Amino acid sequence: MYVGTLSFDLLLGDVHSLKEKRSVVRPIVAELQRRFAVSAAEVDHQDLHRRAVIGLAMVSGDAEHLTDVLDRCERLVAGRPEVELLSVRRRFHGEDD
Repeated sequence: MYVGTLSFDLLLGDVHSLKEKRSVVRPIVAELQRRFAVSAAEVDHQDLHRRAVIGLAMVSGDAEHLTDVLDRCERLVAGRPEVELLSVRRRFHGEDD
């Protein structure tokens, strides 16, 4: 069994309120969940309107498949024009950990 996690630190574009922030972050989280069957949520900076941290996790029996899905998740978030991806933190836990 392998577990992979990603943490995306995002700077949001033209956002002036927490309500506008939700309208940007929620669709990203929903698309990650729908397209890749991962667990995803906003996990930090909930009280700041121009910053967000989205965390996601996935479990797989195949390390190569897990790496492929995490790579595709990262490309999806990096390609969103309404956010600037400041950093990505990736963790991979295998059976030997």
